[in-house]
Parts: sequence; C-alpha cells; structure tokens
Amino acid sequence: MLKTPYPLCRRSVSGPGSSPVRPRLGGGWWAGGALAWLLIASAAEAAPAPWFYWRSLVDGARVCAQTSPGPGWERDSEAYDGPGCQPRRRVLIVPMR
Repeated sequence: MLKTPYPLCRRSVSGPGSSPVRPRLGGGWWAGGALAWLLIASAAEAAPAPWFYWRSLVDGARVCAQTSPGPGWERDSEAYDGPGCQPRRRVLIVPMR
C-alpha cells in the first residue's frame, strides 16, 4: 500500500490503474431501497383521526373531540371525517367545455 495522509485515498501498488480502497458500508444498495419503501408505505396509510361526539355520564353534556375527554365520557355518535364533527366537504368537479 502507498501511504497517504488520507486513509480513504490509499491506492494499491499491485498494478497500474488499480482502484482506490473503498470502505464497505453496511447494508448494501438494497438497504436504501428498503428504507425508501418503508417511508412511502407509512406515508400512504397516514390519515387524520376521526371526530366523535362524546356524552358525559355525569350531566349528559356533549363534546366533539377526536379522543375521549377522560373517564366518565362515552362515545355518542358515529365517526365524522370532517374537522369539528362536520361531515366531509363534497367537492364538485365540473369539466370545462
């Protein structure tokens, strides 16, 4: 080996045109692809939590929230997709003529 001040730039002296010594990175090329696939798959399944009406067992008051306000509350409605217990907005797409 030819010694240089930079350890990653050492060249083999076995012959002309030999390639520099490269450190082996763990995982190989497929590790980056697997990581990218996991990120894409997790982003595809992400969705906002649904909203529910919750009724107090103490006085019967109703509250709209995504999670239970605490002990003493029971779910009082089906899930709403829109924010604040509002139905999801319907968007009409009118094609241009």
